[in-house]
Amino acid sequence: MNLDNKVVIITGASSGIGEATAKLFAKQKAKLVLGARRLEKLNKLESELLKLGSPEVLTLSLDVRDDQSVKNFKESSIEKFGSPDILINNAGLVLGVDHICNGDIEHWKTIFDTNVLGVLRVCRAFINDMKDAGGGHLIFVGSISGHQVYEGGGPYCASKHSVKAISQTLKLELLGSKIRCSSVDPGMVETEFSVVRLGSKEAASKVYDGITPLTAEDIAECIEFSARRPAHVNIDSMIVMPREQASVYKVHRE
Repeated sequence: MNLDNKVVIITGASSGIGEATAKLFAKQKAKLVLGARRLEKLNKLESELLKLGSPEVLTLSLDVRDDQSVKNFKESSIEKFGSPDILINNAGLVLGVDHICNGDIEHWKTIFDTNVLGVLRVCRAFINDMKDAGGGHLIFVGSISGHQVYEGGGPYCASKHSVKAISQTLKLELLGSKIRCSSVDPGMVETEFSVVRLGSKEAASKVYDGITPLTAEDIAECIEFSARRPAHVNIDSMIVMPREQASVYKVHRE
């Protein structure tokens, strides 16, 4: 499918997979609506995206944990471009590596409010407009942790299992609406993700010692592949891992 002038919304677009996806879709000449809490980073990114080929870029403050923020984001996006052709639910995070018996409940609340309720809020905000427009594509950035679990990752794994469930439920609920539902589920990707989780770049770098992890650009290419399939083709889910990662907890290190 040609992406020229398609309206593409990306949440969590200020860094990592979201930023890489925005750049790739800009090269395909898509119109972009970018949301993130760090609006200043989005504003710096805007000029680069225009140079890469996007005809129009709308950057908006978005906190997926806040109902009013999501409402404002949706209204501004719809007013500017109408219903999106592609909605990429990318915003997400994880905090800490504690076992459940020692877990920080405030961390858990942040994880679930972002990764689960945030996805639900954004989907609810746009789906009826997409139905009225006669189609579109919901793409979720999930995780291998939505398929497998590991010690120290209970709340995060639960949140990503929930994202998988949301995607699969929407595929059923939207059957016949011409809205596609896809999930791209990466393994180890080197982005700010581990820095946020562990609290420092030094600690985060050790996660990838001895392997070549995926990059944000690798996952952006998978998202683009899903989006560019002909309208009758739906990529239900795509698990993507580095060569040296066999499962969520089994990694070969040199």
